[in-house]
Amino acid sequence: MINEKKQTELSKFLSLVLRHKPETIGLELDPEGWADVKELFEKMNAHRKPIDMEVLEVIVENNNKKRFRFNEDKTRIRASQGHSISIDLGYEKIEPPEVLYHGTASKNIDNILKTGLTKGSRHHVHLSLDIETAINVGQRHGKPVVLNIRARAMHNDGLHFYRSDNGVWLTESVPVQYILMENNE
Repeated sequence: MINEKKQTELSKFLSLVLRHKPETIGLELDPEGWADVKELFEKMNAHRKPIDMEVLEVIVENNNKKRFRFNEDKTRIRASQGHSISIDLGYEKIEPPEVLYHGTASKNIDNILKTGLTKGSRHHVHLSLDIETAINVGQRHGKPVVLNIRARAMHNDGLHFYRSDNGVWLTESVPVQYILMENNE
């Protein structure tokens, strides 16, 4: 089987090739971001990243953020969200709950409260359904701060929301008037 360190290393590499730079190994993604699993194996193995179906299934199953998913017959795989390359994930617009959360580092707050949340190089701004997830996201970048996002008000004002395969809420941007500070003390 595969040890945890190797699993993490391969998961990060999969994120790179399925979300950002498939050209790193010469992989072709279709317009919806799907990669052929056999081609993925060939390309990764040729680039000294040994992988097979057993290992890939472990990575997909054990990834705590559920970053990847197979199609029904496990012949194709794609990242659930977070792409910096142009793809169409095919998500349908969906009405959000009253409030969603965004985790960030305290060093980003002044800028966010001036300009709102923008997607940057990604396809969408990522929001979570619970505070704990937002804290985990925020602490990756420094001292975490959680922002309450008035998602239903945004929706009612004509802004669109989507939910990824792994439950992350997505929107194009969050204007300042919809952002409230969570008490993080």
